[in-house]
Amino acid sequence: MIGRLGRIFITLALAFTAGVTTAYSQDTKAQEAKKARLQKEIAILDSQIKAIATKSASAVNKLSLIRKKVDARKELVAESDREIAGFASSIASKEREIKVMQARLDTLSDYYERLIRGAYKNRNAKVWYMYILASDNLGQAFRRYGYLRDLSKQMNIQAERIIATRDTLAKQTEELEALKKEAESLRSQRMAEVGKLQAEQNDSQQLVNQLKKDKKKYQQDLNKKQREVEALNREIQRIIQQALEDKGSKKGSGKTTAKPAKPIDYTLAKQFEANKGKLPWPADGPVVEHFGQRYHPVYTNLKLPFNNGISIALSQGTAVKAVFDGEVKQIVVMPGYNKCVLVQHGNYFSFYCKMGSVSVKAGDKVKTGQSLGTVDTIGGETQLHLQIWSGKNPQNPETWLRPR
Repeated sequence: MIGRLGRIFITLALAFTAGVTTAYSQDTKAQEAKKARLQKEIAILDSQIKAIATKSASAVNKLSLIRKKVDARKELVAESDREIAGFASSIASKEREIKVMQARLDTLSDYYERLIRGAYKNRNAKVWYMYILASDNLGQAFRRYGYLRDLSKQMNIQAERIIATRDTLAKQTEELEALKKEAESLRSQRMAEVGKLQAEQNDSQQLVNQLKKDKKKYQQDLNKKQREVEALNREIQRIIQQALEDKGSKKGSGKTTAKPAKPIDYTLAKQFEANKGKLPWPADGPVVEHFGQRYHPVYTNLKLPFNNGISIALSQGTAVKAVFDGEVKQIVVMPGYNKCVLVQHGNYFSFYCKMGSVSVKAGDKVKTGQSLGTVDTIGGETQLHLQIWSGKNPQNPETWLRPR
């Protein structure tokens, strides 16, 4: 009975350990993936901060990038804290497993010791024979003979169980030491991240102090940006209006020539709408400007131009991909935004601005994930400006793109 219970105990202990290890491994992989994404975003932001010219017009943009990097760094530190907590929990769990396994080993060893002691006392063969001959009846004699015959076998089996338990205990102890080393390494990494975070916060404060010195100049820069945004919005609204009215006309040399009307593909529009929150990102990078009304990072009562889209910081030369099937409606060039690729998805539209090279032309059919070209670097900033419209209404792209 003890042997069977011993085997069951070891099997359950190993199964429990395997389950904990698998869950821990899966959780660790998710944490490592998130940390890798944050580190990549920080690297992109850091390269753009270094690339931005030191001229005053870039100070606000640099401040925004630094603050975004600070936020990413804080999230990275928080992720490290969660990972350290996970290590602490795993270490505590492993220590409990070792304690239970040690108790089991002590029990097995004690039982084995008693077997050895009994065998030693009865090591004389004559004693064994007398033990059998002293039986009250034949049945008892057979039972005693069976006991003596199996005693050696029992001792060998018990010895094997002790060896197996010791091996398992040694493996658990090694895993515990490995966990402790990883936890210590992670704590060191976290301290380094905290140091970088403090330095970045100091840089942010220095820029704030710089910006406070000359509000008038930054107001002039803001007015220029406002004009660029308004010009882009007017052009986008014009193109959308033309596409929705579908008059089937085109301008050339001051004349208007009729062409067959092209109806809006509402089936495609429904497919686009059904994928809200699941659209792929056009490129992989941190969002540095969000949708909606924004205010100056220093002069907090000063409104910045309303943002009809989002800006995604990218590495130089990154390919920009279509978020859904559609047709390239038009390619325009706008001050401050360089080339813009406008893709129609029924009565939905996606706009990809601040492009450098463009690999499509008006009228091309594009598929989800197809490259439209590469992002441009403007004034040291490599950022894709993305807008999504439902008819004449701008949408928050982050609600349409899949969560990261």
